[in-house]
Amino acid sequence: MPMSTPRVRPASLADAEALAEIRVRTWQAAYRGLVPQDHLDGLDPAAQVPGWRQWIRDARPPTAILVLDDGGVAGYVVVSAAPEPGTGQVNAIYLLPERWGRGCGRLLMDAGLDHLRAAGFRQAVLWTLDTNRRAQRFYEIGGWTADGASQVDESLGLTLNEIRYRRHLGGHE
Repeated sequence: MPMSTPRVRPASLADAEALAEIRVRTWQAAYRGLVPQDHLDGLDPAAQVPGWRQWIRDARPPTAILVLDDGGVAGYVVVSAAPEPGTGQVNAIYLLPERWGRGCGRLLMDAGLDHLRAAGFRQAVLWTLDTNRRAQRFYEIGGWTADGASQVDESLGLTLNEIRYRRHLGGHE
């Protein structure tokens, strides 16, 4: 796929297949050794497309699904309100592995945080696997700090231990 100048834009229904492919390829690369291999091997992008179409159709502010488009969809960030008042949440940020280390992840994260800021949130949180040091380094370089909260996510039929990161978005605390 030829690369052009990357831009971040809202996801459209036409992006559903690409979003499913990005999620599967990124999980298979980023979570190798962190999530059971049989789960990673069983991920099927085609099975996820209907869910993506529904999520795109149902997204209402402050929720946003933003994609990185550089001649094709190469990544996405999903942001929304967090349960905590005044706090936004980065629900997901995924980028094709061949785009890692090129500043594209930072571009996506900045767009997601700008969206949360514009929606009036003063801080943001996100959850990440407690063993995912690559992601944790990315977040820490971007000004996020682990805040001591943890949870067990079993929503996918796996036991995933997660830690929460927090970041101030500007304005008054």
